[in-house]
Amino acid sequence: MNAKRAVFLAIAAVLLGVLLFTRVVGNGLMLVMDRENFVPKEASIFTLDPYVINEGSSSYWLYAEDNDNYYHFTYEPGREYLLMSKDQPCPGFQRDDVSTWCTPKAKSMLGSK
Repeated sequence: MNAKRAVFLAIAAVLLGVLLFTRVVGNGLMLVMDRENFVPKEASIFTLDPYVINEGSSSYWLYAEDNDNYYHFTYEPGREYLLMSKDQPCPGFQRDDVSTWCTPKAKSMLGSK
């Protein structure tokens, strides 16, 4: 096998791995298809995992998580989402019910609160 072909196959394998083992395709489509969607600055297009999606005419995420945090989209200007660390102990916690979250932090797409 020549060097060019080996490099091409390595690059193809890495790209295939990124597409298959990250959330980049789903999140990319979500961002393109609905203007309400965004990726919180603490997260990444590769790791954000939306687990509750609005069922109305728009398909934006309501609840999401990544390796470090849980997120809740609030719709409120200046505090568009709430964030709670996964390291924070929280009795009675339910990831899809923000009222059970322990001291979530309000965050803005423009900067933190």
